[in-house]
Amino acid sequence: MQVQSMQFKARAGQKLADQRLQANLKKLSTKFVTARATAIEEIDFEATREALKERRNRGLETLDVWLEIFEREATRRGATVLFAESTQDAARLIAEIARKHDVKKVIKSKSMVTEELQLNKVLADMGVQSVETDLGEYILQINDNEPPSHIIAPVVHKDKDEVADLFARVHHKPRLTEIPAMTREAREMLRPQFLSADMGVTGGNFLVAETGSVAVVTNEGNEGMCTIMPRVHVAVTGIEKVLPTLEDLATAMRLLPRSATGQGTSNYFSLLTGTRAEGEVDGPDHMYFVLVDGGRSGLIGGAFQEMLRCIRCGACMNHCPVYQKIGGHAYGWVYPGPMGSVLTPSYVGLEKTLDLPQAATLCGECNRVCPVGIPISDLLRKLRERQVDRGLRPWQERAALAAWAFAARRPRLYAAISGLGSWALRRMGRDRGSISKLPFAGGWTDTREMPAPSGKTFRAMYRERRAPR
Repeated sequence: MQVQSMQFKARAGQKLADQRLQANLKKLSTKFVTARATAIEEIDFEATREALKERRNRGLETLDVWLEIFEREATRRGATVLFAESTQDAARLIAEIARKHDVKKVIKSKSMVTEELQLNKVLADMGVQSVETDLGEYILQINDNEPPSHIIAPVVHKDKDEVADLFARVHHKPRLTEIPAMTREAREMLRPQFLSADMGVTGGNFLVAETGSVAVVTNEGNEGMCTIMPRVHVAVTGIEKVLPTLEDLATAMRLLPRSATGQGTSNYFSLLTGTRAEGEVDGPDHMYFVLVDGGRSGLIGGAFQEMLRCIRCGACMNHCPVYQKIGGHAYGWVYPGPMGSVLTPSYVGLEKTLDLPQAATLCGECNRVCPVGIPISDLLRKLRERQVDRGLRPWQERAALAAWAFAARRPRLYAAISGLGSWALRRMGRDRGSISKLPFAGGWTDTREMPAPSGKTFRAMYRERRAPR
């Protein structure tokens, strides 16, 4: 999908005004947040998180070594491993695979990386049909190829009635209203696609170096249909997803489903290794791994390397007060929420994503729930610093910060200004104890009132406490 992050403010305003969306987004707190809180009580979350953090760091610190081992083991088991420096290179490689095997139809199981590649469009341009088989992704595809709003629940922004209307219009069948019946109808539409597809494309939650395997986690079972029935299977994922050992994978799987959907384990977990062996009755004749860099290697050894630990669980966005109000589409690219506000500038350039580092309250909730201990709010603060250093923020904002910095470096001037400001704010709010209108702060006071200072300044109280008694 095209990067549209520069329209964040306009998109956010539209989403805040969308009452139907606001009602739908409540599912995040009533379902995912509550379920996660219950699920992590079953384990020692802090200890398990620290263990996974260490294992992910071990993989990233010597990423080239583990990728080489993965390639060797995957090749030994009959797969072909291809590396793509850019998303365009990755899309080209998959197109070449499709052309080589005379592919006419591709069935897909959810992969956020293929969203980076705009793979469906690339395949369509060469006459290859792509069919999304995750229910959420299927709903979006038949709705004029709408992009996902969430990396775990791509249609969290839609309600049952919207989906019912869509199914009736696209499937040309009587409108259904009960979820089991609607799900059954979707299955009936998708089953023939599995039987007629030439190639299956999946993502990969993790790669395991010691066995040359890809781990795929789903809740619908469609992934198995995408990988064992077509004669060609292509697994597309980022280079950072490699884990050294199966033991590392076991640790990751203790946290991924609990953090994503609040489940102790996912409904379906597949560890796919190589092509169909002699005597086996299912599996592909040809298996390919397309490992995508797409800006990831540029983070290694830098200030944002920690972001590469991300396991795409979605916990940060589920708990983010900003995401909970605007949804994923406002962020304008593949990865929304706090993790997207770090990844998107890192992958596509800070100058194309000016508002994303500001799209967070820095409340720290994302840090608290992250299963791999990524200090997301700290990374967002670093991005804000880089924006200022590079002169990418509006001149009014830079001027205000410069004025504040000038005063903050001069204690007497700062004390005088803060004292005057406190006196003025007390005067403005003397009748009600709060301020309904404030110059240069309309973004705050348009929707809420600001409490007026009621006592002494902090500096005054500190001075009194330090005074000899």
